[in-house]
Amino acid sequence: MGRIDRYILSRLTAVFGLAALVLILVYWINRAVLLFDQLIADGQTAWVFLEFTALALPSIVKIVLPLAAFAATLHTVNRLSSDSELTVLQATGASPWRLARPVLAFGLVVALLVSALAHVLAPASLARLSEREAEIAETATARLLREGEFISPLPGITLYIRDVTPEGELRGLLLSDSRDAGTSITYTASSAYLVRGLAGPQIVMIDGIIQRLGRDDGRLATTAFADLAFDLGPLMAGAGTDGRRSREVPTLELLRASPETVRETGKDAATLFAEAQDRLAEPLLAPVAALIALGTMLMGQFSRFGAWRQVLVAILLAIAVKGVESVSVQAARADPALWPLSYLPAASGFAVGALLLWLAGRDRRVPQGAPA
Repeated sequence: MGRIDRYILSRLTAVFGLAALVLILVYWINRAVLLFDQLIADGQTAWVFLEFTALALPSIVKIVLPLAAFAATLHTVNRLSSDSELTVLQATGASPWRLARPVLAFGLVVALLVSALAHVLAPASLARLSEREAEIAETATARLLREGEFISPLPGITLYIRDVTPEGELRGLLLSDSRDAGTSITYTASSAYLVRGLAGPQIVMIDGIIQRLGRDDGRLATTAFADLAFDLGPLMAGAGTDGRRSREVPTLELLRASPETVRETGKDAATLFAEAQDRLAEPLLAPVAALIALGTMLMGQFSRFGAWRQVLVAILLAIAVKGVESVSVQAARADPALWPLSYLPAASGFAVGALLLWLAGRDRRVPQGAPA
């Protein structure tokens, strides 16, 4: 790379680092607030909260990096223009295509970072996050086992425990299930124990009564029992997860989905292949964003009022590309055979960027015979 390329690339990298840091903090804070309400309010420690937020970072960074590349290109080109450096470069014969070389190299570097996150780090972090969620859900102590409180983990479910002994015995248990519109069921037991079953955590009630109230006829039926097991899996988020979700599977495994992977994720091989293609196409949006930002900024002329018009057009074009991405992803998910549509946003973005660079070079040509 030439000296000019290295100079522009260094400016882009510096602004990119700052923009990425700011955007990551914004996304991370929003995620942290939701996790704080979910974990700390359920009795988890601050260490668990930090662990969960750290595991969510790769997925956040993967989303943020193309946005940061777009913002860095806009700011850098605008700064070069306001400092007259861009004018000097163009006066020496640098065409828009020549200026696009360092920007495209910068976009490819960002694309490599997004690829590492999309194919390796994000699936691994999501898999670990699911494991930790299942471990916390299976303990059931944070969400359900609270002495002297009426707890409603789901609409229609109410749980009350009078006392929890140091040995783990639950005394004075009441469980009301009114999810069925026609029947209300109430379980009461003098004591109960929390155990781990094959399908998830269960409460084994000892010496209790079941009361069934028919809401239509008002009849009450009671049944006494010596012991009864009640499955807590449906009441707890994350419990009862038998295998990995597709977003937790590495990309290579999605491309060559084995029968075990198909059975574990609950999706057919075609759907998994289409999801892998979506991951492969996602990093291409980083150079697309940088190229659109550069082409739009080069389209405008110097103005003492700034380059807000070019910035606005660039933002609108970026939104349009994201709109194409949303439509194509939805179509590919509805029909996995349409997986080539995953590359449509990148292809259309590169076409728009190339058109902008061509128009920028064409507008600056001086017709033959025109006065100097």
